[in-house]
Parts: sequence; structure tokens; C-alpha cells
Amino acid sequence: MDKAPKLSLYFYNKALNIYFRRRLEVDFIDLLLNIAVTLDSLGKQQDAVETYRKVLEINPCEARAHYGLAIIYDDRKEFDKAIEMYQKAIEINPDYTKAYFFLANSCDEGGRKEEAAEYYEKAAELEPYHFWAYNNLAAVYEEMGKYDKALIAIRKGLRLEPNHFKALFNAGVIMNRLGYTQKAVEYYNTSIEKNPRYPYSYLNLSLIFMEEHDVSKAIEVISNGIVYNSDASFLYYNRACFYVHTGNLSMALNDLITATDLSSELEEYMKTDNEIDPLREMELYKKRFAYV
Repeated sequence: MDKAPKLSLYFYNKALNIYFRRRLEVDFIDLLLNIAVTLDSLGKQQDAVETYRKVLEINPCEARAHYGLAIIYDDRKEFDKAIEMYQKAIEINPDYTKAYFFLANSCDEGGRKEEAAEYYEKAAELEPYHFWAYNNLAAVYEEMGKYDKALIAIRKGLRLEPNHFKALFNAGVIMNRLGYTQKAVEYYNTSIEKNPRYPYSYLNLSLIFMEEHDVSKAIEVISNGIVYNSDASFLYYNRACFYVHTGNLSMALNDLITATDLSSELEEYMKTDNEIDPLREMELYKKRFAYV
């Protein structure tokens, strides 16, 4: 572990002791906030929570303490608590861009998409060069089926970072949703060029070719994805399905076995997947999945 946070904590605590002994004129709240951040970075979340609460006992209107608590609750996947703390932070400081952004993240994770979009919009309004606010906003609008708004948001993001693989990927998703298949293909290909180790670009691109009944091209794309993402179970699983369409059942079964070795969830999913039914009568399938 990095020794720097431990040293920081040592010096912060030493400063606190001096403060108490000598009653020095120091910013006590800033000192406590720094201690809380350091404790959190060391994995001592409960100690950090207690320190943030000490800050709020001194000053209930300290937005940074509410924000710090929210970050911890976020990390614990306690999204309702995180949302409450972020909201308190922005009530105190209406221009707290980071609080709006991470509040939007928590709303998104908690399934509150409308609120997530609202808060991403606010973060982008406060900080017009906030790439991730536009990128995430586009993803939320796409999930909500608001594809025109998603397109506006992702274009703003791409103006800021035209070569970012995630924004290019999201643009591909949105273009495909809008029916611009060729543009989607272009965006996915560019996303792959910028980051060949993002497996979802290969998956989505291969599915476009499957929809166009170009199975060989779909297999080529997803196979390239496997070269760079050998642990992506869903790439093997989808390639298995593609091989079934070509009648190459032995290759399909090999991929199915690899996919399920990598993911127990896929092993559960395959039990009801009609697409792989042609494999179920194979001897190797029966031996490997005897309980299915």
C-alpha cells in the first residue's frame, strides 16, 4: 500500500494534538476533512464516516462533509443514503459541480433515470467542458429511449474528446438506435481502434452484422475481440451462437464451454436459451452439462 496516506494521517493527527494542547488558530474543519479523506483512502470507511460526522457537529452546513459521506455511501452501494447526502451538499452549495455529477451517478445506479438526466444536465451547465457529464447523460437518455437527446449530448462530449473510445462506443449505440447502421459501424470501428480492449464494441458491432445476416463477418469481428479480451465470457458465448447458425456445432460447443467456465451466470442463462438447443444432443455437451 502507498505509504503517503498513512504519513498524511500521522501528520494530521499530530496537528490535531498540537491544536488541542496549544489552542492554535488553525482551520479545524479543514483538518478534520483532510483526515476523513485520508481515512477513506486507507479503507477505514467507518472511521471516515465518524470524522465527517464530527465536522457536521461543528458546522451542519459544511457541504464537503455531506459530499464525503455521500461518496462513502456510494462506494457501499447504499444509493438512497448517498443521494440524500449529495442533495444536502447541493442545497448548501448550489454550484457544487462534483456533487451534481455523482448524485446523477447514484440516481442512475439506483434506477432513477429521470433524476440522473436532470443532474447530469446541471453538472454540464455548471461545467460546460465536463466530458463525462455529457457522455453519461447520453447513455442515460439512450436507456430512456430519448435518442435525439442522447445524440445531442454525445455530440457535445465528442467535441470535447473526439477520440475517447467510450464516447465513440456510445455514439455507435445511439446511431444504431436511430437507424443509422452504417454510422454505427463507423463509430464502433473507431472505438475499437482507440481501445481494442473494450469488449462491448466488438459485441455490438458483431450483432449488427448478424442482423444483416452476414454471419461470417460477425464471427470475424467477435473473434478479433476475443484476441484482445480473452476473459470476456460473453464474447465466447455469442460466438458460440453464431457458430450454431453456420452449423459448426463443434466450434460452438467449444466456445460455450469456455464461456461457462468463465461465467457461472452464463451457465445458468444457457439452460433456457433456445439458440443453443442444437448443441444439447451432443455427447460432449451431455458430459459437460450433465445436470442441465
